[in-house]
Amino acid sequence: MRLKPSPLNALFLAQFISAFVDNMILFIALGIIHRDGYPGYYLPLVQSTFLLSFIVLSPWVGRFADKKAKSQVLMAGNVIKTLGILLLLAKCDPALSYGVVGIGAVIYSPAKYGILPFLARGEDALLRANSSLESYTIVAILTGSVAGGYLSDISIVLSLIACIVLYVISIGVNTLIPKDPGNRGIQYRNAITEFAGDAATLFHNKQSHFSLIGTGSFWMASAVLRMIIFAWVPLTLGIRSGIDISMIIAVTGIGIAIGAVITPYLITVRDYQRTAWYGLGMGICILAFLWVTTLPIAIIFLLLIGCMGGIFIVPMNACLQHVGHQTIGAGKTIAIQNFVENSFMFLGVGAYTLAFKLGISIYTSLAAAGIVLLAFVAYLLVLTYKKADDN
Repeated sequence: MRLKPSPLNALFLAQFISAFVDNMILFIALGIIHRDGYPGYYLPLVQSTFLLSFIVLSPWVGRFADKKAKSQVLMAGNVIKTLGILLLLAKCDPALSYGVVGIGAVIYSPAKYGILPFLARGEDALLRANSSLESYTIVAILTGSVAGGYLSDISIVLSLIACIVLYVISIGVNTLIPKDPGNRGIQYRNAITEFAGDAATLFHNKQSHFSLIGTGSFWMASAVLRMIIFAWVPLTLGIRSGIDISMIIAVTGIGIAIGAVITPYLITVRDYQRTAWYGLGMGICILAFLWVTTLPIAIIFLLLIGCMGGIFIVPMNACLQHVGHQTIGAGKTIAIQNFVENSFMFLGVGAYTLAFKLGISIYTSLAAAGIVLLAFVAYLLVLTYKKADDN
């Protein structure tokens, strides 16, 4: 008898493989940058082209995800990611190639989250599904980062071929996910105007407003911190091996996975505002990292930053999807979330890239990342107490 995974497990497996490869690519790009002698600021630039894809295409991909069966949208996203890998194999510019991977990712993302309300019915089931999906994603970030650093140290060509094979496997797993009906009536005309109107709808809702600002600030801080750690580890710890750096960065992923797993036991969708306190803890840990000078202490703080961040983000994702499913549609909601998050990340990584080019200390950049996150968390706390007063 042939064993077949449940629809949710098929989604989790496909997402794990896809996210695993997505995170391999960044470390492979780092190997290509070192091999071909690109300037030091080029890695943040490569990351920026990936983020720019999300910002530019967001008005259309949410409609695409809601119009089509989301399992088919997942496959389309991975096909385009594979084209980006082929460009890297052909020795095209890493920034251009990673930008193509970003196009695949921006198509993929609304479908992977947007299908959850179809597969997991009810608030509690949706929160558990989000927790599981986030856990699989973070474990994929962890293991994919390590694999990318390890394989790129051995052979960049071999690592790129491995990426192609894994994307093909993920496409195969996508065929096991049931086809939701989609909405054939969705049109692409006036997409930008309607996208702005949908965004306004979400920002006028207190729950989704809180969630959009919260998740955006989390990913901005995470993206900037990741770029900083790439430079901080060789400078402070004297470690330059790709595999060693990837393993250190992956510790944050372990922390986020732990946080995502324990979140349902700490917070529900109905008391999502409590996540702000964990965001506060994450910001404080980032600032405390300024005084870290040894590897063991660095690992402890990266683990704490990740754990606080995992608890910070999971309830907000579930809350946003619940509101979006009841208002403008799941796919369009995730597209708006992607636009907000990647705009935040683009601004953060862009600012760090400029600071790097101007010779500003990475410690100054690290302090700025922590302070900006704390400023957003303070805003979320104001929203929380304002809502309490309104009640």
